[in-house]
Amino acid sequence: RQLDGAPSTISVLPEIVEAVDGRIPVLIDSGFRRGTDIVKALALGATAVCVGRPYLWGLGAFGQAGVERVLELLNQELRAAMMQVGAPSLRHLTPAMVRRA
Repeated sequence: RQLDGAPSTISVLPEIVEAVDGRIPVLIDSGFRRGTDIVKALALGATAVCVGRPYLWGLGAFGQAGVERVLELLNQELRAAMMQVGAPSLRHLTPAMVRRA
């Protein structure tokens, strides 16, 4: 995270998922701010996505109510993105749904 020449976590996620081959859960962190970011990571094989900063922004701005609102927004964005790619549930997300820029 602190190196400007290091690859992003999302760019190496498929390699990590392939390397662990289901033996351990794959949690990803670093730079996930929106529901669409979460959908991309889950589609590429992450078991879970950590979203520290949005959580802290909500906490800092409005306390517990802010955290709850951030989680609501992320959930709404995640659901909207899933509808847009035609995935009725998380298990229907696939790497083919993600296009690299």
